[in-house]
Amino acid sequence: MGDKAHTHPGAAGRAQAADRPTSVRNVVLVGHSGSGKTTLVEALALTAGAVNRAGRVEDGGTVSDYDDIEHRQQRSVQLSLVPVEWGGIKVNLLDTPGYADFVGELRAGLRAADAALFVVSAADGVDGSTRMVWDECAAVGMPRAIVVTHLEAARADFEEMTRICAETFGGDDPDAVLPVYLPLRGPEGPDGHTPVTGLIGLLTQKLFDYSSGERVESEPVGEHVPLIAEARGRLIEGIIAESEDETLMDRYLGGEDVDVKTLIEDLQRAVARGVFFPVLAAAPAAPGARQGLGTVELLDLITGGFPTPLEHGTPRVTTPDGRPRELKPCDPDAPLAAEVVKTSSDPYVGRLSLVRVFSGTLRADQTVHVSGHGLSDRGHEDHDVDERVGALSTPFGKQQRPVSHVIAGDLACVAKLGRAETGDTLSGKDDPLVMEPWEMPDPLLPLAIEAHSKADEDKLSQGLSRLVAEDPTMRLEQNPDTHQVVLWCLGEAHADVALERLRSRYGVQVDVVPHRVSLRETFGGKASGRGRHVKQSGGHGQFAICEIEVEPLPNGSGIEFVDKVVGGAVPRQFVPSVEKGIRAQAVKGVASGHPLIDVRVTLLDGKAHSVDSSDAAFQTAGALALREAASDARIHLLEPVAEVSVLVGDDYVGPVMSDLSGRRGRVLGTEQSPGGRTLIRAEVPEIEIGRYAVDLRSLSHGTARFSRRYARHEPMPPQVAERVKEEARAAS
Repeated sequence: MGDKAHTHPGAAGRAQAADRPTSVRNVVLVGHSGSGKTTLVEALALTAGAVNRAGRVEDGGTVSDYDDIEHRQQRSVQLSLVPVEWGGIKVNLLDTPGYADFVGELRAGLRAADAALFVVSAADGVDGSTRMVWDECAAVGMPRAIVVTHLEAARADFEEMTRICAETFGGDDPDAVLPVYLPLRGPEGPDGHTPVTGLIGLLTQKLFDYSSGERVESEPVGEHVPLIAEARGRLIEGIIAESEDETLMDRYLGGEDVDVKTLIEDLQRAVARGVFFPVLAAAPAAPGARQGLGTVELLDLITGGFPTPLEHGTPRVTTPDGRPRELKPCDPDAPLAAEVVKTSSDPYVGRLSLVRVFSGTLRADQTVHVSGHGLSDRGHEDHDVDERVGALSTPFGKQQRPVSHVIAGDLACVAKLGRAETGDTLSGKDDPLVMEPWEMPDPLLPLAIEAHSKADEDKLSQGLSRLVAEDPTMRLEQNPDTHQVVLWCLGEAHADVALERLRSRYGVQVDVVPHRVSLRETFGGKASGRGRHVKQSGGHGQFAICEIEVEPLPNGSGIEFVDKVVGGAVPRQFVPSVEKGIRAQAVKGVASGHPLIDVRVTLLDGKAHSVDSSDAAFQTAGALALREAASDARIHLLEPVAEVSVLVGDDYVGPVMSDLSGRRGRVLGTEQSPGGRTLIRAEVPEIEIGRYAVDLRSLSHGTARFSRRYARHEPMPPQVAERVKEEARAAS
């Protein structure tokens, strides 16, 4: 790294399909919103010769953030792939959104990649969500490097940011997070700021000046030597500490001068093994320049230090019926096993599936087996179908460059797979396989929607099904109790993008309405009721009378019906009719229109007519008896209570617990978790946590996460129940 001669690669920088797994690098860019990931991707594409000096591809668009929604919102909202070529290596750069609402896109990028670049702003520092992603990568041993951006900001301090990164990411071994280059600053400007104009290579002890728009290599002058010495010694010790050559440290401490080539090779091996994490600096090229500061060094690190797909194990694979299946990692000649990591709709070519091939070779016009399993709780039905692959292409901005095949380890887009959804497995039609789905966050913000017009109602179902097929972090619910269509999202920005895609991409206009939780009713004490249904209208009449007693039961008991009629007052054939009428009325509710639960209804007496009594008459009488009993009884409104688990940093435990109490929550307990975090368990009424996904993020500065599951229904406080009833009356 840093000792190569570089020339402008021109058209060679425009990557096509790879010919072997060792010539591929799959890299995901991770960082908070505004850290400069997309700008860095475009700077790398410019340096690699994949775009012109204005940062544009041939059609005039940028290589990333090309979606109309991204242009309007001025931020990334989806995963995008930018392939470039450097030194004969195809580099698939996976640019991910930094905003927490689009963490599903980030996780898809992590699944498709073999290494990660963590992009941090020298002006803003490292946020909590970036730390959490680092920990996730550490848990699976994914190789990582850190890129410091925004060096041009007035308050930017590369040295301080390097120290923060070492403390934040280094854990027990901060010497595993060290810079391999130091910024070279130019003369002080009129505003007192000294801009970064180049880099000093600590291993090669070379200067790389970018001030002319070209990378110019030179020897360090006297003033630079003191800057190099201390940092270089620490870097060498950090590299040697992770070296596979156990004798190297003793030789170095004994005074042996380790040659630069050996150090670079050891550094690259340590990075590829995920035990050393170099820090680099990067800045976009000035207008008209050909290379951005640090981009050559970064491309050298990616191609020389990051692992090939051969070093990345294949996710767990089974047959559709669940039997384990072993595959040789990343073998182009093995059975096909590929995964859809992203699904999108293009207005010109239709549905596009971004696919990572883990095994075998995917070819255009090939018939493949499409398997989708494990996401039924998100509204995605399990499916196994055969489909013919359409055109294969390598994406670049809005362009799609055709390719004939995609080998194991590479990524490409597949056109017109009608049934394939994000997370699905593509395999040979005669050898169907299923990959274990990656972990997705639960969508916990409900968005209740209604079609704006009759025309929209006709298109709503298809639009929603396409939306959730593209995004597995979205869940579609048709609530049988409230009769609402609910789209569960990760946050407000996620919901806004969903609504805009429905409108602009699928032509469906919807209205957002207040989300309702599934309330219930029950009796507060014993009550009696008499149902009398007697009608004579000439000809065959109707006659049924029944008397019942209703009493409350413990939570979870449901509706219990008891027959205590004696002497045949209600003929045996009509007792089931009474029960049917009572249960039908219970579903409709007896006070506020919510289902009645947890009561015992006892049939005590009644009367029948030899001619006019019927099944329908006794059903009606049973319903009338239940309504009369309710008119003289205390009816409790029951609300659903959720068991909530919140994982939060220790600094925010107090505010989170206080907030839960303010939501009528009962804290059940806390327990310490690794990484300075605490798990809080509480029971909270669901009506109080409709926006908790948004509020918790604000309260914890994006560092907390929570899960919820239904616990039970329990009586709502009278004042809250009255407010809910008033709101219902106002809405009607």
